[in-house]
Amino acid sequence: MILAIDVGNTHIVLGGFDRDTIRFTSRLATDRLKTGDEYAVLIDNALTLCHIDPADIEGAILSSVVPPLKRAISEAIRIITGHECLIVGSGIKTGLNILIDNPAQLGSDRVVDAVAALAEYPPPILIFDLGTATTISAIDKNGNFLGGMIIPGVMVSLDALASRTAQLPHISLDLPRRMIGTNTEDCMKSGVLYGNAAMIDGIIDRAARELGTIPTVVAAGGLAKTIVPLCERPIILDDSLTLKGLRILYEKNRKR
Repeated sequence: MILAIDVGNTHIVLGGFDRDTIRFTSRLATDRLKTGDEYAVLIDNALTLCHIDPADIEGAILSSVVPPLKRAISEAIRIITGHECLIVGSGIKTGLNILIDNPAQLGSDRVVDAVAALAEYPPPILIFDLGTATTISAIDKNGNFLGGMIIPGVMVSLDALASRTAQLPHISLDLPRRMIGTNTEDCMKSGVLYGNAAMIDGIIDRAARELGTIPTVVAAGGLAKTIVPLCERPIILDDSLTLKGLRILYEKNRKR
């Protein structure tokens, strides 16, 4: 089994692969202050809950948008499995032709998503990853990574709205009864949810004009399941996109 670890700003997602089949997934809260030993306990507990024996793990790969946690998580994986963790970063073989101004600036999560999308879907491709930040990545018809957008995430926007106003409360993010809200909470929910859905639809239209054709649109990330059903444009919801990209990169870079 190969263990894939996606470290985001809010959550850490673990996934176990037997060949190209996902055996399990698990989510942990991201905590920048935890040590490798502490993460080893958390990850070991997660494996136990999923009935996974660490001895069955033959390798691991890590993508992190939180630089301080690369070392802590790598240490945790070594403690649990005895294997060194492959880290997505400079020097790793991706097969991706990155055309942005400074390829070194491209986040590892966007690299991994692009690798997975190109392996599964026909280009041109537009990838929406709805996490703490909403990232958008554009791939042209030849498979080149063109660039994209970075937007405040759904929950970041909602938290900012409640924190920076005197009369708006902190609320849960469940679907309101109708789009046109009739009370403060429903107005906030509708604004954030339908507002983000409309934004995605609008970006797809504008990207299609810039690309010169209608792209394949793929959505991933923790909030994609909440927002995508409210969109009007055709969008493929792929919860496992990042984990699948990590598995592909592991196979490209593993020592034979």
